[in-house]
Amino acid sequence: MSAPAAAPMFRRVALIGLGLIAGSMALAMRESGLAGRIVGYARSDETRATAREIGLVDEVTDSAAEAVAGADLVVLAVPVGAMGEIAAEIAPHLAPGAILTDVGSVKQSVIEAVAPHVPKGVHFIPGHPLAGTEHSGPRSGFPSLFRNRWWLLTPLPDSDPAAVARLTELVRALGANVETMEPAHHDLVLAVTSHAPHLIAYTMVGVADHLRRVTDDEVIKYSAAGFRDFTRIAASDPTMWRDVFLHNREATLDILGRFAEELFVLQRAIRMGDGQHLHDYFTRTRAIRRGIIEAGQDTAAPDFGRAGKE
Repeated sequence: MSAPAAAPMFRRVALIGLGLIAGSMALAMRESGLAGRIVGYARSDETRATAREIGLVDEVTDSAAEAVAGADLVVLAVPVGAMGEIAAEIAPHLAPGAILTDVGSVKQSVIEAVAPHVPKGVHFIPGHPLAGTEHSGPRSGFPSLFRNRWWLLTPLPDSDPAAVARLTELVRALGANVETMEPAHHDLVLAVTSHAPHLIAYTMVGVADHLRRVTDDEVIKYSAAGFRDFTRIAASDPTMWRDVFLHNREATLDILGRFAEELFVLQRAIRMGDGQHLHDYFTRTRAIRRGIIEAGQDTAAPDFGRAGKE
């Protein structure tokens, strides 16, 4: 006689926003039996219709309030600029004892926007999965997205330790590594590792677009690996990244300032023919790439292991 199936970790999960991250969470939770019932909501009629068509979640509601009613886990998976408005909308309908988390790329501004609306007895634990692709929308998710990726949690000073432990257990069950971090430090780290690099990628693709002496056909046909990687990054969701830059302004501007200073030094080395400086600089930075591969956060494959999702 087979052993009885383990009870789900959460009885009812509400996903507010049904893009890549929420969709991947839904698929992973369903695959592992982590949620009894998964309910989703998205503001776009088209997104809700698509989610219903593909059976992304057990139920798609026409309002955020309906989605969160009775949920013991609520995940805000909307652009960071919309977090506060959504939090205000769902606050009266959150169940006592529920865990409320988010997946935004910025933490300080999300906390400032969401925390004032969280009712007493609801556990708000901000979070950020460091996982993604250039794809978006309800069809873009896949259950292995979080496997061996980092998921940062930024608990508040008064966060309930038991609730933090429960959310940590879920994240690990999704396949991710978990680390806690202060919100301000999170925003600085992500400005270095994600936000500034995205802005630089957008800028380089924009330069190619404006350089009319190089045709669009040539840019597409003769793209070397470096530019191809820029275009992959620059294909990310424009609404999400607009909000990221506006809501992590100080840290991003700080890192961009440092980048400009480094770029000036390299520009001078090229102009002066200082090959030794260039070689030494590239040798140091090459080691960072090797460290990322050795940490299991990417592969040495030419396509960086992104050709297949599974």
